[in-house]
Amino acid sequence: MSRTIDFEAFRTGPDADGLVRRIHELFEGPTALMEVCGTHTVAIGRAGIRSLMPDGLRLLSGPGCPVCVTPLGEIDMALAAARRPDVVLTTFGDMMRVPGSESSLERERAGGADVRIVTSALDAVEIAAGEPSKEVVFVGVGFETTSPTIAAALMTAERRGVENVSVLPFFKLVPPALDLLVAVPGRALDGFLCPGHVSSIIGSNAYEPVAHGADMPCVVAGFEPLDILAGVVMLLEQVRDVRSGGAARVETQYARAVRPEGNRTALELLDEVFEVVDADWRGIGTIPESGYALRERYAHRDAGAKLGVDRTRPDEPEGCICGAIMLGERIPADCPLFGTVCTPRDPVGPCMVSSEGSCAAHFRYERR
Repeated sequence: MSRTIDFEAFRTGPDADGLVRRIHELFEGPTALMEVCGTHTVAIGRAGIRSLMPDGLRLLSGPGCPVCVTPLGEIDMALAAARRPDVVLTTFGDMMRVPGSESSLERERAGGADVRIVTSALDAVEIAAGEPSKEVVFVGVGFETTSPTIAAALMTAERRGVENVSVLPFFKLVPPALDLLVAVPGRALDGFLCPGHVSSIIGSNAYEPVAHGADMPCVVAGFEPLDILAGVVMLLEQVRDVRSGGAARVETQYARAVRPEGNRTALELLDEVFEVVDADWRGIGTIPESGYALRERYAHRDAGAKLGVDRTRPDEPEGCICGAIMLGERIPADCPLFGTVCTPRDPVGPCMVSSEGSCAAHFRYERR
């Protein structure tokens, strides 16, 4: 069973100094913990948390940035759709500057394509209702946090009879990625700092197979510096127990937002609109049952099929090691392009362009 930590007790309990002291007390030798959320990556960099850790305690960034794990071929599908004169392509802002194999949505818009930044998939439904002569395509990039809102938007379009709105379903699921990470031979990982936002939808129980099947400590943590430090303390307590012959478990530091069973309403929306399928992750490959496709009754909302836009498999940019970084095998400073050829102003790989990318966070907060 998952164990939760009472947040009120946490708020009135140890301060940052106390948590850091506890981390140093618990540390017993080389340990690698991976945060599986881009928001955690940014928070760790911004707060300077790595600089507070004992030598030998590594905080690694995992595949927790949805923009970063969207394959190059899927970006190219969005670009092909945007080039159609009968299409309005809608997207969240963080996709605009992600390079495809030859262009980006930002460049396509500068060249005359009708590409619009929206804050919700419901905006795409409203645009479609107001412009019935255009096909309005929403670029569906995100983890389990984003996909329920898009499911709700498609259900709204069905209810209102708005037929000219569709989605490119590029969604990814987090737990199968954790399964992959623990299955790699020789992978030296000692625990997962699990994503708070995703866990508010899927629940902490979703990590039980990873914790028990792979004997991998899992802690769902919030995003404030104290949240993260407390999560590291909880992970190190588990690591100590596992190394002494105990069993790994799932614990929730972020109990103010995450329940063991998750958000049942959101999960029902997902089940209504989507079915689980194998999915490609950029720089990583195909992960079984790690994505969503539209169920048959919503298949007419699949923009790729509707527009006849096919997925391609172009080569990754030469020298880019985003895949190895997202697997925890390398860090941004290891990349020969980092900070020279590849910068936030002129990114080569997705880890540098996304606001949640590990390279962007390292460039902004930790490269000195």
